[in-house]
Amino acid sequence: MALLPILCFPDPRLHKVAQPVAAVDDRVRAIVADMFETMYDAKGIGLAATQVDVHERIVVVDVSEERNEPLVLINPELVWASAETRVGEEGCLSVPGIYDGVERSLAVHVRAQDADGNSRVIEAEDLLAVCMQHEMDHLMGKVFVEYLSPLKRGRIKTKLLKQQKAAHA
Repeated sequence: MALLPILCFPDPRLHKVAQPVAAVDDRVRAIVADMFETMYDAKGIGLAATQVDVHERIVVVDVSEERNEPLVLINPELVWASAETRVGEEGCLSVPGIYDGVERSLAVHVRAQDADGNSRVIEAEDLLAVCMQHEMDHLMGKVFVEYLSPLKRGRIKTKLLKQQKAAHA
């Protein structure tokens, strides 16, 4: 297993649309293992392959307090979302230190393959539902700040570019 570098907004690679995984094999399982190691190391609850510059439809999630309920979503697709929504504060490993309100469905059903290639439907609510929607957005090339006003998004971009420039100086 290896820690993978996490792309930071406004890196244009975050806007690439991920391609479907053709076969769940040892290569994909190695990516999944590296993604979990990277997510846990960064203290995240979800990570999409897009965020680590792998443009395939792979997501890892663990919203448990104990960090012992890993969930793998390969080729995830939203099959149902509740009409009931809530605005909740979100953050992102690709947008470090930034948190803001995003409206999401309170419950979702997602069809995906697990690390063994088995298809299943996951019924999620609350934090897990929000996390799954957030990570699936990444696979479509969308970062949560795109739900914010252009003014807020511009300020976030400027702040992060300054931080990135200072880190490389």
